[in-house]
Amino acid sequence: MVRNNLKNNTCGRVVRKVIAAVACCLVLGGLWGFSDRVEFNWGKYRSDESVAGFIDDSLVVVSDCRHWHEITEGWNGSYSEETSCGHDRLLVYNYRVQEDGPRWADSLTNKSGGYRWYQLTDSIFWRWTGDNILMWKLGETAHEMTLSRKNEGCSQSFEVKRMRQWMKGDFIALGDNLSAGDDSCQYAVLDTIAKTLTYKRLDKDLEWLKDCDDVRAWGDDVYCVILDDEGENSLILKNKNDTIPSPRKFAIGGFWGDMIKLSGNICSVNHDEITCPDVIWYGNELKFYQNDEVIVDLE
Repeated sequence: MVRNNLKNNTCGRVVRKVIAAVACCLVLGGLWGFSDRVEFNWGKYRSDESVAGFIDDSLVVVSDCRHWHEITEGWNGSYSEETSCGHDRLLVYNYRVQEDGPRWADSLTNKSGGYRWYQLTDSIFWRWTGDNILMWKLGETAHEMTLSRKNEGCSQSFEVKRMRQWMKGDFIALGDNLSAGDDSCQYAVLDTIAKTLTYKRLDKDLEWLKDCDDVRAWGDDVYCVILDDEGENSLILKNKNDTIPSPRKFAIGGFWGDMIKLSGNICSVNHDEITCPDVIWYGNELKFYQNDEVIVDLE
């Protein structure tokens, strides 16, 4: 009987050792033999250049990036490819005189973030990074701001596509238009101190903005680019009732930092006086024209 028990115990120990060895092989196989193969490469050249904003009546900010390509071959035979842009960069050029390269450039190292940057002020630019906002001031390091979101008086939020300077040091965030009806939010306010993005509907004092193509504030004054009653030319309104004289007719316009684009002209605004140089930018390329001739080519 004792001999049989010893035999059974010995067999049990052998079986347990075999099971443990098999389990160990499975674990190691998962770590080594069954792992995915990932190949990641950066593109050699930069691309996807686009105008991000204007500093003043002679300096333009351009963004670009480097494409990357990642291939994943799964241990189970799966295969996937992913490509995007990273290593975002901002460059400052003179757009009135052709010069040999940018006056200033700065880059941000990242792998997969979006590369399209947008203007917030004359020297601050932004883009989304997931649900948070990445802000970049020329000459400084970009930093990510974690935002909390809330709704006031509306329930249907929207995708923020533009942000402009607003009253009380805040920023107004805009989607496709300001005229959304029912319970839809029409705009939002970004408070960079409280780190909040609050979606709202226009109250009675701001309801006149609902038909504006673009809005911003200088101090406590609110400005609006809006089509006239005939729908052919645009006007610039200040605080609903005042029309700011425009040096020329324009159909499409909007604010770029402290500048304003009137069709193809990038104009400065100084004490409600708009001045437009004779340089034309059509908005779909990196060329600037004067008298129908290219004077600056940034491509």
